[in-house]
Amino acid sequence: QLVSTVMAASTNTLRFPGYMNNDLIGLISSLIPTPRLHFLMTGYTPLSFDTADATALSVRKTSVMDVMRRLLQTKNIMVSCSTRKDRGCYISILDIIQGEVDPTQVHKSLQRIRERQLCSFIPWGPASIQVALSRRSPYVTSPHRVSGLMLANHTSIRDLFMRIAQQYDKLRKRDAFLDNYRKIDIFADDLTEFDDSRETLQALIEEYRASESADYINWGMESAADGMAHPPRERMPGELRESGVAPGGSIG
Repeated sequence: QLVSTVMAASTNTLRFPGYMNNDLIGLISSLIPTPRLHFLMTGYTPLSFDTADATALSVRKTSVMDVMRRLLQTKNIMVSCSTRKDRGCYISILDIIQGEVDPTQVHKSLQRIRERQLCSFIPWGPASIQVALSRRSPYVTSPHRVSGLMLANHTSIRDLFMRIAQQYDKLRKRDAFLDNYRKIDIFADDLTEFDDSRETLQALIEEYRASESADYINWGMESAADGMAHPPRERMPGELRESGVAPGGSIG
């Protein structure tokens, strides 16, 4: 039910189209500044299930400000990564607010979040929260007047990739669970495919870490300049030629 609730909310603007965010490309285009930084995390609030004591466990306050504030809290993020300021910063945020919402309440909520500095953004991109207002399905009843889903691109997701890499290194060191792979033709001679994938993951971790700095736009340019000065060599899997930032818009 948790997965179905999040998936239904993420496609709400597609099933009930408005004047914007009415297709999948338009929904995520402003969330992904570069091709490799495309791993998003979700948050949802208020979350209550259809149980006998749902009214006792549900969150009572469901104003726009309460929903948007709780979406920025780590406990409402559905990825095992911390979104605290000391762990990273937001690259982009899209809040999909469902229910009876006045646009003036959204602007006031954004102003309060900005004044209280509840979230920190990358220094090289637009520091704003995008908001999409959507209608609620007439066939689904909800005890809450307003609910919200957050689609966010946060640099702390590299912590998740680092844990995966550490666990892989322990298994790879002992050659654990690899016997069945060696029976396949592509892994019969060697297991370089695993090592190449590990290098690709490490390059992704380094890029997410580099995206927190103000000079991320120039990140990778030095290696590209060295490649022009020296004879070309074979490019390793996961190695970037250069990094660029695609223009993205924001509202709110």
